[in-house]
Amino acid sequence: MQGLQWIDTHCHLDAPEFCESNRPLALEVRAQAAIKGVAHCVIPAVEIANFEAVRMLAHSLHDSYCLGIHPLYVPRAGPDDLRLLEAQLAEHKDDPRLVAVGEIGLDFFVPALCSPDMREKQEQIYRAQVVMARKFGLPVVLHVRRSADRLLKYLREVGGSSGNGTPPWSGIAHAFNGSEVQAQAFIDLGFKLGFGGAVTYERATQLRHLAQTLPLESLVLETDAPDIPPHWLYTTAQDRAAGMAQGVNTPAELPRIAEVIAALRGISLADLALATSLNARQALPKLASLLV
Repeated sequence: MQGLQWIDTHCHLDAPEFCESNRPLALEVRAQAAIKGVAHCVIPAVEIANFEAVRMLAHSLHDSYCLGIHPLYVPRAGPDDLRLLEAQLAEHKDDPRLVAVGEIGLDFFVPALCSPDMREKQEQIYRAQVVMARKFGLPVVLHVRRSADRLLKYLREVGGSSGNGTPPWSGIAHAFNGSEVQAQAFIDLGFKLGFGGAVTYERATQLRHLAQTLPLESLVLETDAPDIPPHWLYTTAQDRAAGMAQGVNTPAELPRIAEVIAALRGISLADLALATSLNARQALPKLASLLV
């Protein structure tokens, strides 16, 4: 793997797991990833409260960031949050390190988010953010969990047609785990599909099938660090009850995750690194000026 360059298109380097006694560990975590060949990380925001943190991290680490309201944080999003997001997008629209509106989307897996009122609030906030992305000419980074069809509905509604035969959107469907039909629908709209640690589990047969069979030009790599640990970091509930700590996912795991995907597809790591890095630049066009 020496000499290969990777892009982690989704990692939360501002997460509490990357702090120790109030000492930020992001610089150390990022340095370890760089040693493994991770050339760039995209750091998505999840709520208004961490907008400044992800922006500062991206600049200090020479990476990039996204601004948006994550569906898991919708319950505590206040009436002014969308206005504040739009103000931040306007203020930083010329920042080359602001590469997308994200992480945004819908989550119909968490029970607390599935009541009629909460579903409505999720969809309202998601649609408003999609409109903002359109207004500022930015891609979107999507959270997709049991919600692909509704996400697609609003993308089609807001995006319309580009009018020149090109897809109306660019961006990434993060941690994609839908059907082949849904995968193709996102691809047709201009999205790349994010694959990370979940694909390393042999029991994830449908996901591994997608990683193996989808067009190579539709895939990007991610860790979602510190979440979605690959199988070699995972500890069972029984192990945790016995005192064994859960492994913390980091961007340094990306090359090993890539090994699994390359093996599934029967291609070289070099080919996978080259293709997925090009795909990331297409999904998030501002990356081109940052990766020279």
